[in-house]
Parts: sequence; structure tokens; C-alpha cells
Amino acid sequence: MTVPENWDKKFSFVIEVDGLDRAAFQKSSPIEMEANNVAYREGGRLHPHNAPGLVTFPEVTVERGSTDDYDLYNWAVDTYNASSGTGVVPPELFRTLDVVQLDRARDELKRFTLYKCYCRKWSSGDWDNDADEVRIESAIIVYDYFDQEAVA
Repeated sequence: MTVPENWDKKFSFVIEVDGLDRAAFQKSSPIEMEANNVAYREGGRLHPHNAPGLVTFPEVTVERGSTDDYDLYNWAVDTYNASSGTGVVPPELFRTLDVVQLDRARDELKRFTLYKCYCRKWSSGDWDNDADEVRIESAIIVYDYFDQEAVA
């Protein structure tokens, strides 16, 4: 088996989020979709029929070094305010998030666009007086669906 020269490199990506000035993330969990399996039986049949059911899109976790930028935290606070208020979710809470795959020359290869995103959870990261690494903050992003686009 020959290895294609156009494998997408795992380390070369950027994340763009509407309304966030600094969206330089160190890590992102995978973007996934999953169809539930619906099994049903027919009389006299020894095994069930299978068919696709509801499609779900698991949450995405993003991580970055802690900075003096509060945009990600403020987005999480907006979610908290919307859920603890009147129950009416303001449309500006939802944002579009793009995960952009880059090649070695930093040109765009692919774009994954996640629609109707909100920040479900934000974490400051942990502290340790014996450590010398950067504190990593993280956020869990919920989205309705995504598209993948290849860039020519």
C-alpha cells in the first residue's frame, strides 16, 4: 500500500468563531455525526431489519492557553444568562464556528462549518504550584449540524 502525499496533518488547523477576536486553539476534539440504529422485527424472521434513526452531533471540546482575552468566557456567561433568565434564547447567543485544515504553506485545505453553536461549558483549567506549563482553558461547544467543504 502506498501512502498518499496529501494526508491532512493533525497539527495544522485554526478555529474561527463569530465574535471571538482570539480564536487560536491548541486542541479540538473530533467533529462527528452518528445515526442511531433502529432495529425492528417481522413475524417469522430470525433476525431484525436495521434502518438509520435519529442523527446526533456530539459536542466539540476546544482548548487553548489561558490569556488576557475574555471572549470565550463571556460567550459561556451569555449562555448562563440565557438559561437562567426568561427562557427565551436570544439569537445572538448562537454563533458559527469553522475548523479550518491547513497545509504546510498555511493554505486552506478543508473547512468544517458548525452551525448554531453555543458554549455549554467553560473551564479555567487547573493550577499547580509545582508546574511550569501554561494553564489551559477549555470550552465545550454544542452545535446543531455541520458541513464539510473542500477548498480547491
